[in-house]
Amino acid sequence: MSATCGFIEFGGHNAEPFPTIPGDNMARKMRAARLHEVGGTFKIDDVDIPQVRPTDVLVEVKAAGVVPNLRNVVTHWPEWFPFLPLPKLPAIYGLDAAGIVSEVGSQVRSGIKVGDRVYVNPGLSCGTCVACRRGDRIHCSDYTFMGYFGFGPGAQELYEDYPYGGFGQFLMAPAANLVKLPESITFEQAARFGYLGTAYSALRKAQFSPGQTVLIDGATGTLGLGAVILALAMGASKVFATGRNKELLQKLHALDSKRIVPIALGTRATSEVVMDGTSGHGVDVLIETLGPNAPVETVVDSFNALRRGGKAVNVSGVSDKIPLDPFPLMCLQKSLIGSNWFTPAEGEDMAAMADAGTLNLAVFEHEVFTLEQVNEAITAVEQRGGGFTNVVIVH
Repeated sequence: MSATCGFIEFGGHNAEPFPTIPGDNMARKMRAARLHEVGGTFKIDDVDIPQVRPTDVLVEVKAAGVVPNLRNVVTHWPEWFPFLPLPKLPAIYGLDAAGIVSEVGSQVRSGIKVGDRVYVNPGLSCGTCVACRRGDRIHCSDYTFMGYFGFGPGAQELYEDYPYGGFGQFLMAPAANLVKLPESITFEQAARFGYLGTAYSALRKAQFSPGQTVLIDGATGTLGLGAVILALAMGASKVFATGRNKELLQKLHALDSKRIVPIALGTRATSEVVMDGTSGHGVDVLIETLGPNAPVETVVDSFNALRRGGKAVNVSGVSDKIPLDPFPLMCLQKSLIGSNWFTPAEGEDMAAMADAGTLNLAVFEHEVFTLEQVNEAITAVEQRGGGFTNVVIVH
């Protein structure tokens, strides 16, 4: 690891309150890390700073999260998931960006102004499909992650409209995608909002409410840890948390020893532990966050831990097909729901919870890299110590 990066637990990246942008008498250029070929390394290029359109904003990026799956996306994605389009190369990646508003378009009203601290939700929608016209933009047929990958055939057009990710000094985004950040949230913490928001939206889709019980499968991972701290923030009475690393499970248990029940995978059936801990009823909600290589038997075991009428939400990448008996779905009225992202409104909820002190963002240990160290950062995120480590590029 380079001597210029390190771990910090509290505090944020220092930033000028009002960022400067090259004026008309200077070349409007910025540095950006771009991928030029599939499987290649990122290179630092000088590119144009975007011209802001009427309903868009320009954000000076202060921190950008490094997604644990990024190496797979830029190396294996075309062969593994050809139906999920990537941007044409060279491209600026960087899914989770936070920074300061530098310019606002002429039609951006008083809710957003220059100097605001924001997280940029990267979810882009076409605006005209049936889902978008119903106000359900997250289900747009061409929904696309700016700086990452898309979900439909129209993704490339959205990439061309917004070809900027967090691995550049500036990015342009729709004003409607911004989540305003209070001073209590550092830019490094906000760069984790993608994973936090995914977990929060999953809990909301399960209609999780205070006093309920929840099982987080894969709780020590990046997505799983977010689900744990959000369940606690939302008033869970008990959080059953599975994982394979016993040291990380102990660290997780220490966050709230009264409400968190750690379960070491491979020692005893998860469903048995849950049933014993809920007087035989089972949990109200299951959030499935396991990775691609997890055995499918683990998923089925956790699904059996649901109570009658319980809801399971899948946000995992388990690669094998899940063999579920349809009988419990009908007679026990269990549900299995898919979810993969969150709305800016849900991002605002999380910012408010963190500012109020109910959502504990101090659990993250930020491993910080400069833009020039982007390739080192991608290697570091693959060697991270579970979900507690937050690898971030700072500008």
